Amino acid sequence: MHTQGERRIAVIIEDDIDIRHLLETVLGQAGFETVSTANGLDGIEAVREHDPIVTTLDVSMPGIDGFEVAKRIRTFSSTYLVMLTARDEEIDMLQGLDSGADDYVTKPFRPRELRARIEAMLRRPRAHGTPGGTESALVATATQVPEPAPVSDAPAGADMSVAIPAEDNWLRHNGLRLNAATRIVTLHDDEIDLTRSEFELLAALLESGRRVRSKQDLALLVRGDPYLTSGYVSETDKRAVEVHLTNLRRKLGDNAQSPRFVETVRGVGYRLSASRA
Repeated sequence: MHTQGERRIAVIIEDDIDIRHLLETVLGQAGFETVSTANGLDGIEAVREHDPIVTTLDVSMPGIDGFEVAKRIRTFSSTYLVMLTARDEEIDMLQGLDSGADDYVTKPFRPRELRARIEAMLRRPRAHGTPGGTESALVATATQVPEPAPVSDAPAGADMSVAIPAEDNWLRHNGLRLNAATRIVTLHDDEIDLTRSEFELLAALLESGRRVRSKQDLALLVRGDPYLTSGYVSETDKRAVEVHLTNLRRKLGDNAQSPRFVETVRGVGYRLSASRA
């Protein structure tokens, strides 16, 4: 686990030499020491050896592809994982996020945008509750302002209940429990393994209760910019939220047609389902 003051290392896994040099420049300017590799197997070993804060990963490489590399890295590392690829099809994004990526950026990318996305990720908690912000000099002085109020389409007098935590800091809803301090989620006492993004989305919906969270609002949350009120959100960002919610529902065994935990508000976003006895 990284602590403030340690070396800030980024591993680059990219077979294109020009893009590899560009990433070295971008990450170097962001304050990282970079370790570059040209294939997946070498990249896995570099992550294992150097324990980087951030890893960029190309999808199309000789040998094993980026999806398989991501899965193997996730068996031993909580590094922030950014997939870079020329593929922009929905199925590719789904596969990338499902493999354990934290973000999915299509080529060609703008260096400034990539750096901004990495800075945003560093504000999010890493595994085991380690706040990314303490690891990043880039965001140490970022000013946090209150999150905008969620959108609500509920009529007056509607059930606006929120899954309020008890004294033991657990949020509870229909047999589901979430503890933000320990980052543990259980369903009927069985622990559920969620990615960082899935956890953040579920926590936000539990805290908001029956108030609707828009896709833009949730996209900024996933990206690490929940305090922004007008941050740019692309259709790809919104689609990523949909993918994360689909995976979350699958892990919870939730049915989108008759939801027990998360329901879709068509054309707006998502909210917690009604409480059940």
